[in-house]
Amino acid sequence: MRVLGIVNATPDSFWAGSRFDTVARAVAAGQRMFSDGAWAVDVGGESTRPGAVPVSVEEELDRVVPVVSALAARGRVSVDTRNADVAEAAVEAGATIVNDVSGKLYDVAGRLGVGYIGMHAHTVPVLPDAAPSYVDVCAEVTGYLTSLAEAARADGVRELWLDPGIGFGKNAEDNVRLLRDLPRLCELGIPVALGVSRKSFLGALTGRPVDDRLPASLALLAPALRAGVDLIRVHDVAETVDTIAVLKAVWDL
Repeated sequence: MRVLGIVNATPDSFWAGSRFDTVARAVAAGQRMFSDGAWAVDVGGESTRPGAVPVSVEEELDRVVPVVSALAARGRVSVDTRNADVAEAAVEAGATIVNDVSGKLYDVAGRLGVGYIGMHAHTVPVLPDAAPSYVDVCAEVTGYLTSLAEAARADGVRELWLDPGIGFGKNAEDNVRLLRDLPRLCELGIPVALGVSRKSFLGALTGRPVDDRLPASLALLAPALRAGVDLIRVHDVAETVDTIAVLKAVWDL
């Protein structure tokens, strides 16, 4: 399992500890993540938390491109965006992966010859009052991701991850069901990316505020590792890297 560090070049991400609202702070955060063992860092300039206000493409570019450019000299960088113009500018600046919460930019990634993380989401940003209902959340998410993978491959994507979109238009019960179903998703034969770090469903399960959700986040590494998840997207890189190392040593994975 590889670790993707979260660098939010935003003032309004859901956890205050991950808000790096200047280029210098965002770059410093990404550099620390590389030092702590991140395989890559994921730079985003627009929050997609529930109720987030979308930003203009120009503002997102101003936030993202300088950070990507600086960090690309240090290691592998992905850009977390749903905007084609931002994805293209970030790749030009050195990003080699497009992390797309909208599931619509696979054609851009294929054309540019970079990796692509495609995610299932009900709405982006998540509407705070949205309460989607699923007949079978696991079947619906897996079916969507299977179709997304086919479309991405057809458009030339060669390095591909599928993300079930934990927390994006799913309630706590839906999220738990998707996590239990990770082995089936991993059995599709396409690498799976997963983001659970400090998310609100962990607060629903534990009663803890976002500042105190690191233990709950780390607890999910064991089932994710067992299932075969390839890429875990996290705020807390050092703690995640150490936990994975111990789990691998104990289980000989």
